[in-house]
Amino acid sequence: MSADHLPLRWGTHRERAAIGLTLIAGGLVHLQAASTTNLWPLAVGSAAHALGWFLLPARAWRRLLPVAPSLGTLWLLLTGPQALWTLAIPYLGWLLARHRPWITLITVGPVLLAGVVAAVAFREYPGMLAALALGAVVTVGCSWWAAALDRAPSARPRTAHPADA
Repeated sequence: MSADHLPLRWGTHRERAAIGLTLIAGGLVHLQAASTTNLWPLAVGSAAHALGWFLLPARAWRRLLPVAPSLGTLWLLLTGPQALWTLAIPYLGWLLARHRPWITLITVGPVLLAGVVAAVAFREYPGMLAALALGAVVTVGCSWWAAALDRAPSARPRTAHPADA
C-alpha cells in the first residue's frame, strides 16, 4: 500500500503532503537566514521543518525516522554550498515517508551529483541561494521520477507491498 492509500485520521492525502512539503522546504530556506547575530531562524526553521515531517501522510515510524537526520542536514547546509550533497539525506527520508519501493533508490544519484556540481560551481556562501535552487530543481525532478517508477507495474512484487511491513 502506498502512502496515498493509507487511512488518515484527519485531512486528505493531498493537503497533508502539500502542507508537510511546504513546511519541510520552507523550514530549510528559513533556517538559511540564520547568522551569529540572528538566531531566531534556527528555531523557527527547525520547528517548521520538523512539523512538516510530522504532518506527512505516512505510517508514524516512516515520518518520524527522517526528522533528526533531516534537521542535521539543515544545520550542515549553514556551512555553504559544499554541503549541498547532504540534501540526499532528507530526500531518502522523503522516499521512505512516501512508501517508495527499493528501485527508487536509483533516483538518489542525481541529487548527490547536483550537490557535487554545486560545490564546484558555487564556492562561497553568497552562492547558496543559487545552489539551493539547483538542488531543489534536481530533487523535485528525482521525486517525480521516483513516483513514476513507483507506478510502474514491475516496481512492486506481486505478493506484498513494502508499506505493509
